[in-house]
Amino acid sequence: MAVTKEQVADAMYEMVAEYQGKKKFKASDLTKAMIQKFGEDEVDKKLCKAAIRILMDSGRCVYTYWGGSFIELPPEEGAAGGEGDG
Repeated sequence: MAVTKEQVADAMYEMVAEYQGKKKFKASDLTKAMIQKFGEDEVDKKLCKAAIRILMDSGRCVYTYWGGSFIELPPEEGAAGGEGDG
């Protein structure tokens, strides 16, 4: 059964969400992880690129830049980190 770009996008989103604040993922990191997860015969770079496009267009993930481009969850509104504490 063929893996759809939507399934790959969902798996990428889960991975990014799980490691949010702990690890930053480059597009190539996510591509390699999805090929490893689903297998080379099911997923290729083109499919992963399409899945990343789905995540970006839907707003579920955003690109950030910290010495390189990374894919992360968008910042939450009002979550400036520490404001009003103490």
